[in-house]
Amino acid sequence: MLTYLRIPFLLAGLACGGVALAADLEKGKEINGTCAACHSDNGQGGKKGEYPRIAGQQVKYIESQLKNFRSRTRVNIPMFPYTQERELSDEDIKDIAAYLNGIVLDTKMPTYTGNEDALTKLLMADRVMIIPRAEGDLENGEKIYQKQCAACHGKTGKGRGMFPMLVGQYTNYLQRQVSLYLKGDRPHDEEGTVGRLNDLKAQDIQDILAYLTSIQDTDK
Repeated sequence: MLTYLRIPFLLAGLACGGVALAADLEKGKEINGTCAACHSDNGQGGKKGEYPRIAGQQVKYIESQLKNFRSRTRVNIPMFPYTQERELSDEDIKDIAAYLNGIVLDTKMPTYTGNEDALTKLLMADRVMIIPRAEGDLENGEKIYQKQCAACHGKTGKGRGMFPMLVGQYTNYLQRQVSLYLKGDRPHDEEGTVGRLNDLKAQDIQDILAYLTSIQDTDK
């Protein structure tokens, strides 16, 4: 499996004023072998969005969601057995989060030199992830996103801290999560069961999703 990892290595948070410890990326890579069954070796997720992209996702967000799965604060039956304390410790969560955050997926097909063999070409192409353009009013989507969403998810949708990366994520996966938020089946981060999404019209949400697919090749 070929992946690009950001350097320097990400550091775990300080614990009670102690020394910050570097995440074990090799251990994270080993743990990813289990994740790959659904999310693929490079963290792209399911080809139809049945499983989300986790490559490049924010470290703190991955950590928080894995702990939420483990405690069933966020109910997800397929994830539960993999996140129990006996299966995935806090240290493991730190390592896999750092590893996944470091995977970079291209948004353009590679340029071949002609010297690559078939396997190399296949692996190069496998690191490309392009989300199909969603229909919607891009101008309206941009306006609402920058006003309502950018403060937490970043101007280019890359996420920030506890708030996840949205750009480069499968549109139908995002649609499912929006539906769960609106029904109150998934808490909207720190806002409980009611958040900003509840104030938006269905078409506005679709326009935001369309806008996100239009900026996936920016700010790599």
